[in-house]
Amino acid sequence: MIALLPFVVGIRLIPARITSVGDGGGGGGNNGFSKLGPFMEAPEYRNGKECVSSSVNRENFVSSSSSSNDPSLVHIAMTLDSEYLRGSIAAVHSVLRHASCPENVFFHFIAAEFDSASPRVLSQLVRSTFPSLNFKVYIFREDTVINLISSSIRLALENPLNYARNYLGDILDRSVERVIYLDSDVITVDDITKLWNTVLTGSRVIGAPEYCHANFTQYFTSGFWSDPALPGLISGQKPCYFNTGVMVMDLVRWREGNYREKLEQWMQLQKKMRIYDLGSLPPFLLVFAGNVEAIDHRWNQHGLGGDNIRGSCRSLHPGPVSLLHWSGKGKPWVRLDEKRPCPLDHLWEPYDLYKHKIERAKDQSLLGFASLSELTDDSSFL
Repeated sequence: MIALLPFVVGIRLIPARITSVGDGGGGGGNNGFSKLGPFMEAPEYRNGKECVSSSVNRENFVSSSSSSNDPSLVHIAMTLDSEYLRGSIAAVHSVLRHASCPENVFFHFIAAEFDSASPRVLSQLVRSTFPSLNFKVYIFREDTVINLISSSIRLALENPLNYARNYLGDILDRSVERVIYLDSDVITVDDITKLWNTVLTGSRVIGAPEYCHANFTQYFTSGFWSDPALPGLISGQKPCYFNTGVMVMDLVRWREGNYREKLEQWMQLQKKMRIYDLGSLPPFLLVFAGNVEAIDHRWNQHGLGGDNIRGSCRSLHPGPVSLLHWSGKGKPWVRLDEKRPCPLDHLWEPYDLYKHKIERAKDQSLLGFASLSELTDDSSFL
């Protein structure tokens, strides 16, 4: 099914097994698989007896609205592109592996209209890797946001797909009332249902781990703080930094409150006078900081990408861990392939389904703990 909307084109694939992706699936290598894969097919993860059965019909996926409206489903939105595909595949694998009811997880993938690999090829790669996965792929129309994007301190932050999270209320089916947004450089080591069950109290629209000891002022320019009017727009709040790579979002309240337009207003102002240097994060801070449902920090151990110019490696924040996030310049699959991994990169590796892995040492003693399962214990890691 392909539907033209102001922000998105929807693609739904009939489940089908693609037995070979590395050689183009028998298509002579012209469909883009060879440069993106191959990926191994993931194990089948099935529901336990305690799970409420989902009404999603994997045989035909005839109705997007009926499947999306199933109250037993956990909805997760992620972007899907050729550059970060390996990370996305690992993220999905980690969610399914630790979910108490993996068959009830529904993924909404947002793909760029002009990606070097077509959204249909990316969809087929996901299907071949996860044959029974519940998912839908939407094509994000980059012209929706391209004229609102300002230059950033890093070119990667100017990618229009980084702004797809701003448009989830418009992109996803109206029947989807709630969604977890995840970046492509995360893995979960805990049951995603726990995050899904986060209660957004009062009129709060999003929930995320907050960091109130961070220097909030550093995310905006001196021109912002010296302006006679702008700082007053966020006065009276207690603004705390939060990372937008992991958010629980109430899409009903989002749509009713016109939050997409509120984000765009700050982006339009940024085009006229430079008020921040980062990409898609500052508008979220300006709109939501001080009114975010605080989620336990274990659900976004971020910053693990560190600064790969200096070759620095980050350690975990103190406390238990449910989700690891390689935000920053360094990505685990790149560092592993180049044989210069950080210790925590080895925690990402078990979820990597890329077939042509380069041989590398797997000395678990470097990690400082015996196994991945220890991350979900109630002990602290420094």
